Amino acid sequence: MTYNVLRKQFNSHDCFICGIHNDHGLGAHFYELDNKVVVAITQGDNLHQSYPNRMHGGIISALLDETIGRAINIDEPETWGVTIKLEVTYRKPVPLDEKIIVCGWISKNKGQTFKGEGVILASDRKTVLAEASGVFFKQHISTIIGEHHLPGWEYVADQQPVSEIEINYEFIRD
Repeated sequence: MTYNVLRKQFNSHDCFICGIHNDHGLGAHFYELDNKVVVAITQGDNLHQSYPNRMHGGIISALLDETIGRAINIDEPETWGVTIKLEVTYRKPVPLDEKIIVCGWISKNKGQTFKGEGVILASDRKTVLAEASGVFFKQHISTIIGEHHLPGWEYVADQQPVSEIEINYEFIRD
């Protein structure tokens, strides 16, 4: 199914997952879709491996953590998720030589916390390589990045704007 991109989210300068100036990071770009899912498109390289040609499990966990934590930003634009608990299930090796799609969404939003879920999909945009669920504390972006807001947090336009993203995974919500 093809989903419309409603908005591209900001990037950080130095974050390991989304940092645009982190030479060892993943440089992921995040997009909010019309089905209320946040999607990251990225690809690892040899710096991110565990066993040959496989992404390290800690990096897989970090990708899911950030993507789910960003999902609250769809309905609460100045709010971000700070992880309280994250449970990851590794289904198949995450390859380093192909683009992967990381999806995160909110499954329950109540008070100061929310629950979220996420998956990492292979380049076929259907095969689940890893999945996660977690509980996150809501925090205003100014509390998280404080005085670094202007120089360290910015919108980075794509060279070729993304208006649609195809995902063949069926999102099931409670």
